Amino acid sequence: MSYYNYDEIVTAVHLLAQDHPDLTTLIELPNLTEQSRASYALSIGRKRAGETSTVMVLGGVHAREWVPPDALTSLAADILGAAQSGTGLAYGGAVFSATEIAAILDGVQLILFPCVNPDGRVYSQTVDNNWRKNRSVNSVNAVGVCHGVDLNRNFDILWDFEDHFLPGSVASSSDPCHPTLYAGASANSEPETRNVIWLLDNFPGTGWFVDVHSFIPGVLHSWGLDQNQSDEPDQNFRNPVFDGKRGAPNDDYGEFLPLADAGRLQGLSCIMRDAATDVAGDIYDAMPAFNLYATSGASDDYAYSRHYTDENRAKILGFTIECGREFQPDEGIRVQNIKEICASILALLREATRGTS
Repeated sequence: MSYYNYDEIVTAVHLLAQDHPDLTTLIELPNLTEQSRASYALSIGRKRAGETSTVMVLGGVHAREWVPPDALTSLAADILGAAQSGTGLAYGGAVFSATEIAAILDGVQLILFPCVNPDGRVYSQTVDNNWRKNRSVNSVNAVGVCHGVDLNRNFDILWDFEDHFLPGSVASSSDPCHPTLYAGASANSEPETRNVIWLLDNFPGTGWFVDVHSFIPGVLHSWGLDQNQSDEPDQNFRNPVFDGKRGAPNDDYGEFLPLADAGRLQGLSCIMRDAATDVAGDIYDAMPAFNLYATSGASDDYAYSRHYTDENRAKILGFTIECGREFQPDEGIRVQNIKEICASILALLREATRGTS
């Protein structure tokens, strides 16, 4: 079986909504892409409303990472199929009983946004399979036009990395022609970014956020800005005193993370990691995103940061799943990676339903 193209993903999401009206709501996002493509998410659960306790999951932010959109489309079909038949789900050694699936559907709303970056996926699958960004048009006087913004550097969390970080410490770029890491002309400049923000704004009951990527097998959690610390609350992304000092390990600055949140984030990351590993024995890590490298403008940090910048917003625990060891693995590994993603997300849903997270 080949990877799904964007039209197939859209068709699948529409058909699932059509076939399961009692358990789903199709969500059309408000912003068209540069190439005028519409984007869709799917709400799953018996309670589907903005205030409902919600787990939100994204895929396809980076175009060349072909597995995550397929995995989220498959997860939607698996959950709805299990609900219809009254059965559980098993992915290798990761098992979820029929009772647990029913409890998930009764207890939380799952929002799946399988392909955040439609234009990029189309380009990656038809022109350049290593394409990472969207297909925005960036005017550059010296060269005419360059294309694309890295959507996972475009969110409004220390987006202006040249002001906020030590030079050279963060994996981002202000060069409109950078092949992979251009952060955009401004924070939230991209329609795809704004679609994610629209979902967060319109589903204020969101308490958990997962952005699925590849390829470093692991589950990451906030922060990606700097090393976490729980002793110095003044050392935080909102404090301009520390501009130009962030991004280096083992120095005098660390990003403040309350001890309780640190425990919840690491605990849930380990649960998700273990579920992914149970599928086929492939070892996943669980760690703060900064342990991989420093990032600015990332979706998971943005989601978690929102309750700091607006006290009226609910706290959202932010995670990234990094699946597999290739962007476009062959069919056997593709299927395994899909199962690992599904198991990891279902493990999070189970914890959210239990109210222990």
